[in-house]
Amino acid sequence: MPDTASTHLREKKPARRVIFYSHDTFGLGHLRRSRALAAALVEGDEKASAIILTGSPVAGRFTFPRGVDHIRLPGVTKLADGSYVSQTLGLDIDEVTSLRAGLIKTAIEQFAPDLLIVDKEPTGFRGELLPSLEWLRDTGKAKTVLGLRDVLDEPEVLAAEWERKGAIAATEEFYDEIWVYGVHDVYDPTKGLPLSDSVRKRMHWTGYLRREAPDENEVPDEPYILITPGGGGDGAAMVSLVLDAYEQDPDLTPNAKLIYGPFLSGDVREAFDERVQKLNGRVTALGFDSRIESLYVGAQGVICMGGYNTFCEVLSFD
Repeated sequence: MPDTASTHLREKKPARRVIFYSHDTFGLGHLRRSRALAAALVEGDEKASAIILTGSPVAGRFTFPRGVDHIRLPGVTKLADGSYVSQTLGLDIDEVTSLRAGLIKTAIEQFAPDLLIVDKEPTGFRGELLPSLEWLRDTGKAKTVLGLRDVLDEPEVLAAEWERKGAIAATEEFYDEIWVYGVHDVYDPTKGLPLSDSVRKRMHWTGYLRREAPDENEVPDEPYILITPGGGGDGAAMVSLVLDAYEQDPDLTPNAKLIYGPFLSGDVREAFDERVQKLNGRVTALGFDSRIESLYVGAQGVICMGGYNTFCEVLSFD
């Protein structure tokens, strides 16, 4: 689409447009956070619309509210040695990063957002956001926000990581505001970073993100505990321990609902399913539930990995 057409699209758009960038190389937390923010945005403004740019391989299994859609970026997978490869395309990592960067920039140019909200990674995966950030800086066509959860890493570890990625310089140069999804009195995730006073004046603490309570009809009536390893990619040991407990104590109550997560699959998942079947309904299992909020609300207790995103979601319903 030529620039004139993009300009015409901008002039015609009826209300705010927002793009969320969520790199999502592992797990579900980044996508679920962006989805919660996008849902709150369109709920507060019925004319607003939002697109989530995500690398999550399971983005298509989520439901999105009216006014919110997603664009799936080519996936990448992290190997045991810490390096990354293309998930399915057979490209080397530089090629797939370049492809993702081009798709991101095209989406921003064509959708013409008023606001870009970047989740956690100031430069994106392997710097893939930099071409888009440079274009937005030079054209001034959208405000840019860096969204940070209030716990990131040990200050020394985070400082070294941000220096290596060029994230400190990018935050200084490209972002109009930094939103921290937490309370300043609880913790400042940037306290170990050498950020200028100018950047710190652009920081805003939003409080913890509110999750939408589901319709009461979606909440199960019977008592249960919820077992969730999040995305499931590193949760097999936890699931096995919980099943051990139900196997060893036939009187253990209440019953349990087990959500494996989309990344716990294959032979490991099949072995767990066999164990669940032998428990005669005391444990029921699903692979994935995009509306897990309803299960949080109804649960008498939650057994989880205790990762940041799951922890915050559980507490938001308690």
